[in-house]
Amino acid sequence: MFVTNSVITGTGSYIPEYVKKNEDFFQHEFLNEDGSPIPYETTTIIEKFTEITGIVERRYAPNNLNSSDLGYRAAVAAINDSGIDPEKLDYIIVAHNFGDVKNAAIQTDVLPSLSSRIKHRLGIVNPSCVAYDILFGCPGWIEGVIQAHAFIKAGMAKRVLVIGTETLSRVVDVHDRDSMIYADGAGACVIEAKEETKKRGILSHATRTDTIDEAYYLFFGNSYDKTENPDVRYIKMLGRKIYEYAISKVPAAMKEALDTSAIDIVNLKKVFIHQANEKMDEAIIKRFYKLYSLKCPQHIMPMSIQWLGNSSVATVPTLFDLVRKGKFANQSIKEDDVVLFSSVGSGMNINAIVYKL
Repeated sequence: MFVTNSVITGTGSYIPEYVKKNEDFFQHEFLNEDGSPIPYETTTIIEKFTEITGIVERRYAPNNLNSSDLGYRAAVAAINDSGIDPEKLDYIIVAHNFGDVKNAAIQTDVLPSLSSRIKHRLGIVNPSCVAYDILFGCPGWIEGVIQAHAFIKAGMAKRVLVIGTETLSRVVDVHDRDSMIYADGAGACVIEAKEETKKRGILSHATRTDTIDEAYYLFFGNSYDKTENPDVRYIKMLGRKIYEYAISKVPAAMKEALDTSAIDIVNLKKVFIHQANEKMDEAIIKRFYKLYSLKCPQHIMPMSIQWLGNSSVATVPTLFDLVRKGKFANQSIKEDDVVLFSSVGSGMNINAIVYKL
């Protein structure tokens, strides 16, 4: 008997060449929320930051490229990897948070949508290839994959391109220590419907949104420098609250997805988790395994945050692309391996996917 599987047949990513190292922030003036100076040397602030987040460097997009440009490049790589004719794509789903933000601009641009811009750049003529954007915080790419799976299972699509792209470096307050977390990049995949005798591809998924107390843990706010234009806003976050939310809720969502798949956790080969904060991700994976009364295996969770930073929707697809193509040291996956994708971000939103290669 045949089943319709949702299978990732191609992946791609775009990692900007410009490296912003921690020492490049030594001349920054970091301030408290009220505008007062932080009573520590900048070197001490950065050392503490590195200890908590694990970030040593991050990538910034060149001034002449916007989020849609990064997404386009990742899309081309994924399409070429899959070998499909892009005219046969049924959907292009683009996850982002701020649209195209030109270098030194003060406005985001989503007219037209990034998905329309990327479809245009790809030269796709087919009007039945539907392009749309989703705003779902950092879990946006994973949610786009879940939507692609839903289209395939409903018989509405055979091929879907899902992209996560972001230039967070252009919406940060340089006086806020949290600005050092954020980075730029893009990742993409092609998902195809495959009629097969064995179950593989997307096996299960879980998603949740918490908004009663959590909706504004990430928000747009003023610069900590009170002399700056109050009408210009930057990405802000309540770091402690996000950490507590993530470590308490993400493991449960991961468990829900895994339990639904009927895969035993001992058969899980890799966990591709959103690269938000090294300590937070380590706490999440330990708590996840603790739900099964197990210790977390070594090397189960590849980490790219040390050198790529937090590029929001791009972190998971970029990480998966690097490991899948053998470009990540001491990490690999192969046919029949079962992996888990998971993310947490603004909204607050959490999701997870169990996937068999």
